[in-house]
Amino acid sequence: MEANLQLPPILFWDIDPSKLDYDAKARFIIGRVVMYGSLADWTAILAYYGPDRVRDEMLQERYLDKKTLNYLSFYFEVPKTEFRCYTLQQSIPQHWNY
Repeated sequence: MEANLQLPPILFWDIDPSKLDYDAKARFIIGRVVMYGSLADWTAILAYYGPDRVRDEMLQERYLDKKTLNYLSFYFEVPKTEFRCYTLQQSIPQHWNY
């Protein structure tokens, strides 16, 4: 099943992409693709994992940048407040918030 998912190795610059388990590390892989991947990578993970699994994994992700969070909230029609990263972001006070 892994042969169906072809992602650029540059997305996984800090690990050996050949040793990556696509099912066990789904949240890690999906997170990298949504924050750093291309539109083709996005459609590839949607086809491989399915929209429900992508949504469920991203709801539990600890960190997403603001653009990615807004996009996923809009795409899946889920309020930002339901994402774990949004809740964690609000509970950590900013030191210098200009």
